[in-house]
Amino acid sequence: MSTDKKSRIAIVTGAGSGIGRAAALALLGDGWTVVLAGRRLEPLEQVADTSGAGARAFAVPTDVANPDSVQALFAAAVERFGRVDLLFNNAGVGNPPGPFEDWTPEQWRGVVDINLSGMFYCIQQAFRTMQKQTPRGGRIINNGSISATAPRPNSIAYTSTKHAVEGLTKTASLDGRKHDIAVGQIDVGNAMTELAARMTKGVPQANGEVAIEPVIDVAIVGQSVLYMANLPLEANVLFHTVMATKMPFVGRG
Repeated sequence: MSTDKKSRIAIVTGAGSGIGRAAALALLGDGWTVVLAGRRLEPLEQVADTSGAGARAFAVPTDVANPDSVQALFAAAVERFGRVDLLFNNAGVGNPPGPFEDWTPEQWRGVVDINLSGMFYCIQQAFRTMQKQTPRGGRIINNGSISATAPRPNSIAYTSTKHAVEGLTKTASLDGRKHDIAVGQIDVGNAMTELAARMTKGVPQANGEVAIEPVIDVAIVGQSVLYMANLPLEANVLFHTVMATKMPFVGRG
């Protein structure tokens, strides 16, 4: 990849809020050009405005659960900037409300379609793009979760998909070798986003108690993504965990 960050092109999915927003702002702040992908245009444009990056921020409304929409995203990026050096494969949703015994098939598929199938569609398009560009190759960073190691109570849809993302990461990392594509994963614990805000009010624990959990500034996660993104292609962080130091994760709480 070029050493000139302004000529390095990233796609960030789920860029309008949370971890995606933090990562996009970190990349833009470091001189990257970033294609901001998300379902709604307005939040993407707000990120672009906040960054002050001008033409280096390009918003493309995208539904990652729709393979045609993902294909159009990558086509728009290549048409405008010529290549894709980085995919931060971030878009995801949490669990449907209530116990899973009461979920409909549509609620289950809604999580799988975004968290798993959407991740795959983006990896597929990234591989197709990166292996034929000159110079070839690039980097993919999948947003996993510490839930891929230790689930929370009543999180079967989210946790199942994040376990599957780990499989995507390992296999794509292997398959990417011959194309000079490095694939890694970031697993985040309790970053302060809309999804994690409930941690500060108390969430169910494995022993049945409800406890308030510590959180970290989501900008820390953005800096972690930036670190992984800026590695030369001969180096890869396969799994990176960043979490609130005192959250109940390792050991028994």
